[in-house]
Amino acid sequence: MSVDIATVKRVAHLARIAVTEEEAASFQGEINAILGFAEQLNEVDVEGVEPLTSVVAQTMKKRADVVTDGFYAERVVANAPVSDDDFFVVPKVVE
Repeated sequence: MSVDIATVKRVAHLARIAVTEEEAASFQGEINAILGFAEQLNEVDVEGVEPLTSVVAQTMKKRADVVTDGFYAERVVANAPVSDDDFFVVPKVVE
C-alpha cells in the first residue's frame, strides 16, 4: 500500500495541520516507509505464538475488589462550599 500526495493532504486537513507542498512530499515518503515496514511484519509467521503483555512472565498485582467509602469522606468534602454529613450540598436543579 502506498499513499499519494492527496491522501497526505487529506490526513493533514483532518488533523488540522497546515502542510506545504514540500512538507506533503516529505511526509508522503515517510508514511510510505512506515507502511512498507508494517507490510513486512505481515510476512512473519506467528502461527502458534501467543500474544505477550510482557517479555517476562508475570502476574498482575491486584487489590481485593471490595467496596469501601474510602475512609476519608471528611477530607473529600473539606473544600466544598457547603456540605452536610460528609455529602456535597448542591442547588436543586429539578423541580
